[in-house]
Amino acid sequence: MPPRERRAAPPVPRSLPRTRGRQPAATPGGPAPPGWPALVPPPEVPGWQVPAVSWLLDHCPADYRAYAGWRRYPVALAWVATRHIEAQLVAMRQAYREARVELEDHVAAEGVAQVMADIEAEGVRLLAARRSAGLVYEALQGKRYVPRL
Repeated sequence: MPPRERRAAPPVPRSLPRTRGRQPAATPGGPAPPGWPALVPPPEVPGWQVPAVSWLLDHCPADYRAYAGWRRYPVALAWVATRHIEAQLVAMRQAYREARVELEDHVAAEGVAQVMADIEAEGVRLLAARRSAGLVYEALQGKRYVPRL
């Protein structure tokens, strides 16, 4: 029986995946500050603004992609995205305060508890997104992260 031929593994794509899941931060250009978006290369990497714009747009309503000015001026997009995320945080805080009272007549107790837990989890996600968007905004303004010992 002749031995089987081994096939080469398919090449690994060079571009970053377009997912919202947590991935390890790419740091070929240097360290990124704590809280830097995992799918965005550090500011020292040439062309980092392109994935940064995509990441920022992923945290805004889909309609924001229609505005050419935000792609042309990423610092403006970061400014708007940061405010949008902050407004979502305000809405989640208000929803958390009101959910139990507003939903108790319409949703079973375990359902209300699940809704409260979901709102809390979304608040944690939004806090992280706000920090990340703020770091991208600062980097787009030219500020650079210097790690401390």
